[in-house]
Amino acid sequence: AGLFVRSLQNLQTTDTGVALDNLITFQLSPALNGYDSPRAVQFYQNLLERLNSAPGVTSASMTAVPILSGDEWDNYMSVEGHRPADGENMQAFMNALSPGYFKTMKIALLEGRDFTRADYKPNSNVAIVNRKFAEHFFKGASAIGKRIGSGSGPNSKLNVEIIGVVADSLYEGPREGVRRQVFVPHFGAGSAAFYVRATLSTSAAYSLVRNEVRQQDAALPVYAIKTLEGQLDETLLTDRLVALLSAGFGLLATLLASIGLYGVMAFVVARRKKELGIRLALGAQPGYVIWLVMREVLLLLAIGLAVGIPAAMLLGRY
Repeated sequence: AGLFVRSLQNLQTTDTGVALDNLITFQLSPALNGYDSPRAVQFYQNLLERLNSAPGVTSASMTAVPILSGDEWDNYMSVEGHRPADGENMQAFMNALSPGYFKTMKIALLEGRDFTRADYKPNSNVAIVNRKFAEHFFKGASAIGKRIGSGSGPNSKLNVEIIGVVADSLYEGPREGVRRQVFVPHFGAGSAAFYVRATLSTSAAYSLVRNEVRQQDAALPVYAIKTLEGQLDETLLTDRLVALLSAGFGLLATLLASIGLYGVMAFVVARRKKELGIRLALGAQPGYVIWLVMREVLLLLAIGLAVGIPAAMLLGRY
């Protein structure tokens, strides 16, 4: 139980690489309402412009894959100047972003530049990578200007240029840790997760988001609206349930053990009632008689702790 609770505490305190305060998220799926790609792109651009100019909004952006939700989009990559070793994992975790995403999430741009509106087009040939990707494939050299491509075969085309390197941040969630990530410009009619950093209260920010979407298309539903802290709590729900259940059963086991120990000692004392009475009649102090019983209790307790604590510490290592 202690290990499960400690694991939950470690997961909750893991640095996400994203500033979670004053940040809400919601999702839209224009394609389900019949939007084609050009119309969806225009809708997304208009909505982002309205959100970024709304009173109380510091910054707004969007991604194709919502972060800290357990979802992922991965791809095998070819990297300029890197020859894969036998069995080497060339996987990178992908996401498609709008310009300003890193500003909204407060993820530091370490090198190069962010995406611009000029990069926001079909088959864009630029990408941004995170520090873990750059350090793995370029071994301390600058990643800016290097080229990468999709796929890991000898015929893979290195047709995408790295224009920036950003600090590491979590993708699926705390349990999976930091992944090698590649970010490309978002384009198309696919669903998108929006992130809005605002100085408003949570309820006011929710109302603002729904109103701005309604102004663009009253028939388009806003779903999965929540704070990013709430999203993280949902991702850790299973871990929280396991910790709570194990802690509950651990307390129950301790209670049952205590009742069992009490029952055994009550039985022993009842059998020794005449002996204890004789001791008292012959002048034994009550405190001494109590100690006769309690030292047996303490002996049993000491044996249990002497076996249980080292065993728990030893098993906990595994």
